[in-house]
Amino acid sequence: MRNFLKPAAGLVCLFTLAGAGCSAGTDDPSGTASTSPRQNSPSPSEGSSGTAYAPYVSATTASGNDSAGSPSAYNLAFVISDGSSCTPKWNGTTAIGDSAVKSRISALTESGSAVRVSFGGASGKELASTCDSASELAAAYGKALDAAGATEADFDVEGEQLTDSDSVALRSEAIALLQKERSGLAVTFTLPVMPSGLDDDGLALLESANDNGVQVSTVNIMTMNYGSTYDEDMGDYAKTSAQAAHDQLEDVFGLSDEGAWRGLALTSMLGVNDVDNETFSLSDAAQVRSFAEEKGVAWVSMWSTFRDQPCEGDDAASDDAATNCSGVEQEAGDFAEAFTG
Repeated sequence: MRNFLKPAAGLVCLFTLAGAGCSAGTDDPSGTASTSPRQNSPSPSEGSSGTAYAPYVSATTASGNDSAGSPSAYNLAFVISDGSSCTPKWNGTTAIGDSAVKSRISALTESGSAVRVSFGGASGKELASTCDSASELAAAYGKALDAAGATEADFDVEGEQLTDSDSVALRSEAIALLQKERSGLAVTFTLPVMPSGLDDDGLALLESANDNGVQVSTVNIMTMNYGSTYDEDMGDYAKTSAQAAHDQLEDVFGLSDEGAWRGLALTSMLGVNDVDNETFSLSDAAQVRSFAEEKGVAWVSMWSTFRDQPCEGDDAASDDAATNCSGVEQEAGDFAEAFTG
């Protein structure tokens, strides 16, 4: 049985997009804050349902599917280390201030959409593993945010980065420093999940954030890549994972039922997943969207806009289906429309 982590003595609330809050040591069983949470946390604009759509996009390369579904925000993937130093670069190779990237961001935000800089991902070295101090790491994060003109940060922590307790602690300390400098900075943690919920490493990361006073806006769970034994309905697995993570957020952050849903975001890998038996269909996307609206989830997302198209010709190979197309029968932009509702 999974052990849920309890709130730290100096608990800082998870500041949800709906404004639900909490306070350390409160006797109020509803989980309502005795003091009001930040009201100036930037967030994607909400539609009538209150659940926004914010897909992952390439920061360096435009896709014809980027604007499908009229996203409220874009997650710009990914800022990591250049490989050996505390220098932030897009995908570890492109300069943060690259003029082409700046032009791309301007095009994405022209219609009023926000951008959220996503740090980390599954490949390369996250800055927390190459920077020597929290202040140096905070400065590196700040440079990337300033270059993108962003007031929202996503920390996608997975694989070895999630199990490295030293980098987890350094990252938490750096984010706390960054939020002291930038009072309006909204922070998301993107974490792997199973139908049973976040694992012990994911919960430990959130506990580390609490211990360092990080104000967390959302926890974005990656509803994908569960393993070879999970060969049934991917939409059902996403819902089960969300319910389990929701219950954990109630426990870790002391939130109410509604507050925990508003502190949650869901990201699915459309089409063919990295696990052979997992395929996330258009009907799964519609199912996840309906569930998110019903529960009041903050936002839904997908990996990614550049995969939201059918494979053609040589792109039908499985490796390409994992990088630049979905591997399922669809029209370009169909998944975006399904996630928008």
